[in-house]
Amino acid sequence: MRILLVEDHESLARQVEERLRRAGYSVDAFELIEDAAHAVDRFAYRLALIDRRLPDGDGISLVPRLRQKHPEIRILMLTALDAVDDRIEGLEAGADDYLTKPFNLDEMVARIRANLRKRGSEATPPAQIGALTFDLDQRVVRVSGNQVVFSRRELILLEALVRRANCVVSREVLHSELYGYGEEVQDHALTSLVSRLRARLDTLGAGAEIRSARALGYILREVKNSKARE
Repeated sequence: MRILLVEDHESLARQVEERLRRAGYSVDAFELIEDAAHAVDRFAYRLALIDRRLPDGDGISLVPRLRQKHPEIRILMLTALDAVDDRIEGLEAGADDYLTKPFNLDEMVARIRANLRKRGSEATPPAQIGALTFDLDQRVVRVSGNQVVFSRRELILLEALVRRANCVVSREVLHSELYGYGEEVQDHALTSLVSRLRARLDTLGAGAEIRSARALGYILREVKNSKARE
């Protein structure tokens, strides 16, 4: 899952980005509205964290563009402790929630998860493929009922494939989910990551396999007659 962060305070931006990455999210961080706007046009974001007072203007100016490009996106404004008017203005402009600086990073992650759940009136049922279940709200993976921990990028890749199970997911889509804006990526990085995840699923007896669609991408599907289903 990809998150947009627009914050010009270097230390805070670094802390937020590191905490979000530990939670398994892919993050694109920018200091300027202009740079963030270009990224909004190029990538699909499910949530944005936006500071109000940025070097090139008011972060609230990004809200209409985000809503136009990504209608279901959740938007959290970052505001100063005493900026009540900023919080009210942000909510009235279309933001979904706000975080008051300084804020606890664990609370931030909890608020993000809560806002992502608000897209529907009920919690999203866990996706199941073979013996593998993926709770898309809590981002928890289990195999035969036992929780399994994956690396951050393995988890992002698995989520991207689970959300599109039984359909070919192009390499371009997977790249956009996995790698940050402007990040240098080695030519075979995706191929290597898919290979590692495929091996882990096989070792775990997940009853789900990743198949290659030559020159197109990858598809996640259930292994028929697998032992995990017995």
